[in-house]
Amino acid sequence: MRKQEVVVKRSREEKLAALRQRNRAPVLIVGGGINGISTFRELALQGIPVVLIEKDDWCQAASGALSRMIHGGLRYLETGEFDLVKESVQERDRLLKNAPHYVSPLRTTVPIDSWGGGLVNASKRFLRLGEKPTRRGALLIKTGLSLYDLYTRQHGNMPRHRLNNTAETRARWPGFADWVRYSATYYDAWIKAPERLGVELVLDAESSNSNALALNYVSLVGSDGERVTLRDNLTDAVFTLEPHAIVNATGAWIDKINHSLLPADPPKLIGGTKGSHLIIDSPALLAELRDEMVYYENQDGRVCIMFPWYGNVLVGSTDIRVDDPEDIACSAEEQRYILASLRFIFPHIAIDDEDVLYTFAGVRPLPASDTDVSGRITRNHSLVYFPPDATRDYSVLNLVGGKWTTFRRFGEQAADRVLKLLGEKRVRSTEEMAIGGGRNFPCPERRASWIRELSAKYQLAESRVDRLADRYGTRAEQLLRQIAAQGEQPLQHHADYSDAELRWLIAEEQTVMLEDLLLRRTALGISGQLTPPLMAEIAHLMAQQQGWSDAHRQQQLELTLSRLARLHGVSGLRLASPSQPAGEMHVGQR
Repeated sequence: MRKQEVVVKRSREEKLAALRQRNRAPVLIVGGGINGISTFRELALQGIPVVLIEKDDWCQAASGALSRMIHGGLRYLETGEFDLVKESVQERDRLLKNAPHYVSPLRTTVPIDSWGGGLVNASKRFLRLGEKPTRRGALLIKTGLSLYDLYTRQHGNMPRHRLNNTAETRARWPGFADWVRYSATYYDAWIKAPERLGVELVLDAESSNSNALALNYVSLVGSDGERVTLRDNLTDAVFTLEPHAIVNATGAWIDKINHSLLPADPPKLIGGTKGSHLIIDSPALLAELRDEMVYYENQDGRVCIMFPWYGNVLVGSTDIRVDDPEDIACSAEEQRYILASLRFIFPHIAIDDEDVLYTFAGVRPLPASDTDVSGRITRNHSLVYFPPDATRDYSVLNLVGGKWTTFRRFGEQAADRVLKLLGEKRVRSTEEMAIGGGRNFPCPERRASWIRELSAKYQLAESRVDRLADRYGTRAEQLLRQIAAQGEQPLQHHADYSDAELRWLIAEEQTVMLEDLLLRRTALGISGQLTPPLMAEIAHLMAQQQGWSDAHRQQQLELTLSRLARLHGVSGLRLASPSQPAGEMHVGQR
């Protein structure tokens, strides 16, 4: 089982053929969000011939809809989840070291309206005697941040927090509302490309173990108790696989998948909540924030965040109980709520619906709970195990809950449980293991000289090398070698990307659909840079690379436009008529 071989990169078709031929697998992981991917990586690194399937693209659902924060969970101190905070701080600091190309420190400010507010209600919440959210005063926030500093100093070297008086607060934040009397400043972290980090974890895992197979756009559609039936969603072809253990890492879909796997009525494990975010084009707000995040309470006591994002501002989020995780989108009511929260903090900055470039939403896979207040549901993770029985030969391990920040630890715990089921032992740890383009990534002081070295080596302008390094970390050198050998041409409608770069992303990163490229392998969608001509140009390039017919290329364009409008609030893009040249496509009114 643990025989190590020279790993040869395989196409999707080759991996599907290998899976059909294999027929059996010791472990099948269902769900290619960050926790399923993490478990896949952990098992692959131990030499296990594990299989990972995802019905859509990697990190497409909740794992691509996070607030882009990598944080220790400051507010969880108030509910007494100290172990979760400790684990989160540890994993945050590991990500800062292991994925420095995507994860960076983030200076954060909390606006405060009083000195002693919220103490009584906070005590009630800590003792589980009350659930009503209330605004927190400076004394309560300073107490929490002091505890936070203790964890941070044990596991990292983030600066200590600082409580700012009224004069200091006004000097830094002149645009804050008049009710803001104090502020607190501390450090957490943010991730600029969560979906890309997920892809890199998949690629790392497959490169470490030639018997580990990861396939996006493959669904689990049924089971007879011995074998499961899988479907290739691109061709509708079906095939079967006999697993020894199944890891259900489908997040908000866990209960649905369990109904397919477990003949008896399985217990309800998930009680998800929807979180929605906006990307806003506001130069005035961006100027106020500079490079900081504002972590603030809305009038109702709900915690929200805003920080700079690709030249715009990311703002969120909501917390609404939902039953159906399919096609989740930010509602008009949620958008109004988030915009109102902005006006509550910065009343002098005019922001309205026309300034919203992009919206996204996901369902947090929280454990089932009877509480009426979603903020009271734990953000911790747990494993729920169903052993084999008279109706089925395989065991099922469910990954319930979990935060993006703690994905490595959750995957490690899940993998260790699976290894025990298989009678195997761990041989490698990921605690200090760099991820993808984070390997050998230079420290800030060394970055400029590293860029100069690459520029001279590959005869490309430093500005171009710097941009590619910013996007792909040290993996950029693979692309630089290709560009040096074959050349590149800037895209006609976005000169900051080239044909060679996009072809590399398609060929090397399991890019299947046009949407994968526009929304997850690049930040073109979420940064509000998509235009109809650009989409048409990229679709044409992808059709050439993938061998698509004209009809399929048009279908991909229409599907992507439909999903952008339905799920991301981008309703101003319109296709040209079939006879109209791509260059004449135009943007309608938002």
